[in-house]
Amino acid sequence: MILDTDLAELYGVETRVLLQQVKRNANRFPGDFMFQLSAEELDALTSQFVISNSGRGGRRTRPYAFTEQGVAMLSSVLRSERAVAVNIEIMRAFVEMRRTASSYAKLAMRMDELEKTTVGKLGEHDAHLAAIFKALRQLMATPPPKRRHPVGFNPPEKN
Repeated sequence: MILDTDLAELYGVETRVLLQQVKRNANRFPGDFMFQLSAEELDALTSQFVISNSGRGGRRTRPYAFTEQGVAMLSSVLRSERAVAVNIEIMRAFVEMRRTASSYAKLAMRMDELEKTTVGKLGEHDAHLAAIFKALRQLMATPPPKRRHPVGFNPPEKN
């Protein structure tokens, strides 16, 4: 998602001009291409970033967020060469983000597999160790056998 103010800066136009073009072509921007932030989302943004409060000379409307498809549609609405060049770079950034996210997903899957096999093996080892400790405790609990006299002829010990 990219906010309207950030896109306007990238395209080199005022935010109001960008939104004006979007509103003139509203049929090209369904809800999954662009949406207006809720009051809660705006509050979260205001607290995270230094965005001026409404009524103090700053923005008086909630910003719009554009999805990847919405950004792609902007190139057909804003017809300048800069808009096309910026759009190409933004699309490349989205592709790279997807590629990176995909590699993280693969890594997460591999870690899950590794965790399952490790937990399984540790479970087996835990059972074996428990059996060993049980046997050792049984051996320790029984008194050692008394020393018996050997059977048969024993020569006398020489000193």
